[in-house]
Order: sequence, then C-alpha cells, then structure tokens
Amino acid sequence: MRLDLFLKTSRLIPRRSLAQEFCDAGLIKVNGAAAKSSKEVKQGDEIEIKRRDRLTKLKVLEIPAQKQVSKQSAGNLFEILGEEILEDDILGTPSS
Repeated sequence: MRLDLFLKTSRLIPRRSLAQEFCDAGLIKVNGAAAKSSKEVKQGDEIEIKRRDRLTKLKVLEIPAQKQVSKQSAGNLFEILGEEILEDDILGTPSS
C-alpha cells in the first residue's frame, strides 16, 4: 500500500492530499529515510511523522486489504513507539 494511502486509512493524517504534502515537505520518514508519498509501506516498517512541535514514531502492524477501514480497526494498523515534544519554537527566542 502506498504511504499516503496508509496514512489516510489509518487515520494518522485526515486526507490523502495532506499526507502527500507532508511527504513533499520531508516531514515523513520510513525506516529512517525521507519518503515520497508513493513509497510502498510494508508490515514492520517504522514511520516518523513530524508535526509542528511533535515527532511521532510508529510501527506498521498490518496493511489493510481495502482502502477504507472502520475507526476501531484503524487503530490496530499501527503501534505508537514514542512521541517527542520538539522544543525548537516552544519557548521562542530568548530576549537579550
């Protein structure tokens, strides 16, 4: 399954077009390497998603047979390995 489809199907990102934008911006990594939206995702792959102030790491547990799954089943497609708060812009720049 394509990466952008997996992100949408698993409800990690709400729309496929948004998943494609994340990939184009270099905010998605698969197994440590920046990934295009067309990358094939397999069971066991590790995905990193960088959002504004958060980095989410997850492992693909299952690839769904169809493009749509129920909300309850979507959570079973992946396992969250960890979440980090990125402190780049949280505190702002120190004043002199």
